[in-house]
Amino acid sequence: MTTKDVLRELRAKSGLSQDELAERVFVTRQAVSRWENGETTPNTETLKLLSRLFNVSINTLLGSPHPLICQCCGMPMDDAILGRDGDGTLNESYCQWCYVDGVFAYSDMEELIDVCARNMASEAFPEDQARAYLKQTLPTLDYWRRRQSDENDTMDALKRELIAEINALRIEGMPRVERLNALVGRYVNLSYRLPGGMSAKFLDDQTTYLGNQLESALGDNRRFGVLANEAFILVCTYENEGANPELILYKKR
Repeated sequence: MTTKDVLRELRAKSGLSQDELAERVFVTRQAVSRWENGETTPNTETLKLLSRLFNVSINTLLGSPHPLICQCCGMPMDDAILGRDGDGTLNESYCQWCYVDGVFAYSDMEELIDVCARNMASEAFPEDQARAYLKQTLPTLDYWRRRQSDENDTMDALKRELIAEINALRIEGMPRVERLNALVGRYVNLSYRLPGGMSAKFLDDQTTYLGNQLESALGDNRRFGVLANEAFILVCTYENEGANPELILYKKR
């Protein structure tokens, strides 16, 4: 699709007239008409406004002229998994697992390789091959080539604080937490049954949290799930594929 087709489709899906779109991005209706006729394209600042308005990347607005690859983990990306800057703007260089509200989630390449290799592994692509591929690929990506030693102090400090607080809870049957990984809300937002019989979810599907899954030390088939950020700590248990979740603790920080 070309820019004119993308803009016309996005405007129609949003139920906006050309006048309404023009008002939202501070241009004239005639400017919008020229975009949709292919006579002109929005300038850089207007593309940023359109990106925020429609919640799509500038790459998408321009007709996806190049593939998006996370410059931290190497994952192919589409708009649904892009990371966001501190002001909520989509960032086309990093995925939402590696880049959270303007802060990088990983400062240790080996830690990221451990996480990615487990998720990439399959019968056709064993974990040792995935690990070898990542060790070869990650050093070539922009983040690892340009990273300064102090860039991730904020995220690293938060991880250390959370791990210490979680372990201090001494929850029966839960092993010590040694690591917290970036987890996107929609993949871990379980529905817990409350004492009154109603069910509730506690996470935002679009937000990236820090967490991990731990095997129970009680010898049963349940696992512990830990999720946290600057505002709270959540601990739960569940069976395979998140079945029968039970909320153990939800603690505001």
